[in-house]
Amino acid sequence: MDQSEFTRIAEALERMSPAPLAAPDFDSASAFVWHVEPDRLTPVPQVNRVALELLVGINRSRDTLLDNTRRFAAGYGANNALLWGARGMGKSSLVKAVHGAVHADFPDLKLVELQREDLPSVGRLLNHLRGAQHRFILFCDDLSFSHDDQHYKSLKAVLDGGIEGRPENVLFYATSNRRHLMPRDMIENERQSAINPSEAVEEKVSLSDRFGLWLGFHPCDQDEYLAMINGYCEAYGLSIDAVTLRAEAIEWQATRGARSGRVAWQFFCDLAGRNGVALG
Repeated sequence: MDQSEFTRIAEALERMSPAPLAAPDFDSASAFVWHVEPDRLTPVPQVNRVALELLVGINRSRDTLLDNTRRFAAGYGANNALLWGARGMGKSSLVKAVHGAVHADFPDLKLVELQREDLPSVGRLLNHLRGAQHRFILFCDDLSFSHDDQHYKSLKAVLDGGIEGRPENVLFYATSNRRHLMPRDMIENERQSAINPSEAVEEKVSLSDRFGLWLGFHPCDQDEYLAMINGYCEAYGLSIDAVTLRAEAIEWQATRGARSGRVAWQFFCDLAGRNGVALG
């Protein structure tokens, strides 16, 4: 084998084994998105978030998560958090809004978004964040697991950290429509078909038990729905007759068949557009 063949083999091996992830400039942004193939942390120039005070009807969850995040940012003990419950009630909005509020006082607190599909790579991400001087909230939105989905085992590396332990500068926040992250029928099937049903169920249900904070989000009533819209109107300086606003808002939610923070924001976007109010 001549030198040129050795060179081609070495180049092929180098392509198969990508270079180690270069540390980004964490001071360049407040938030980053984790990508794989190749591994990289991409800065987010401007986070898509709403102001904390605009999140109405979730005061208890807001105050709990805000306090937990402030403690973590200050270097004190804090818990991983699972925000679960009704869709469209501000779970992911709350995580981003809380981070924005705390980051104003603690610039070293960074938000890193991780996609559920990339959970198998979380060990590599944690090893990279472990040596950084900043503190990180690792955020996974709309987290859930389906039948035969083994990604939930990777999540344990974030919550427990294995023999190394979770890095002290990393906290994990997740949102989900499911309290136990698994479909109810999946849990029931385990009870009926597994050789040791209690052990099979325990492995899956105990995943959510690893979150120190469970924050529940429930469908809002009509008063809360209207309060959200009024809050948006005040924040963006949109003045409209109260009776007209109420009638149009109720008609809008009736056509959607649901009331939620998302529906309230969608109505307000339509209202602002019809009244020439810019949201940028």
